[in-house]
Amino acid sequence: MVSSMFQATTSATGLLLLRFSISGLMLTHAWQEWTMFNGTGDFPDPIGLGSQLTLIVTIISEVILSLLLVVGLATRFAAFGLANMMAVALIVVYADDPWQKKELVVAYLSVYITLLVAGGGPLSIQRFVFNQLFKRKSRP
Repeated sequence: MVSSMFQATTSATGLLLLRFSISGLMLTHAWQEWTMFNGTGDFPDPIGLGSQLTLIVTIISEVILSLLLVVGLATRFAAFGLANMMAVALIVVYADDPWQKKELVVAYLSVYITLLVAGGGPLSIQRFVFNQLFKRKSRP
């Protein structure tokens, strides 16, 4: 009994720390992209939106989806979006680059796939809201 309760607590805490840490790293990355934003067209354009628009969409997506992960709201949706961004970066943007340039993208992708499969866990707003709604419905 104690062992399974300890395991559940550590798993929940692990998912929380994973969500917080990867989101913090991605928010830092988005900030770096924002500060390099100079309108010169240096940003990769893998899907044909234009360099400037692709950078803007990327930054907004990275920030919004990372904040969703932090609070644990729509975790699988956010992880799916970020995993897709990393997959495009890996397959299109860094396709011809050496492993050293791809390694960080693969690390991000791995974490987002993990969160896509696991969800936000019990320590998330989504779980809290679901539990509150479920409790209200079950009362006579």
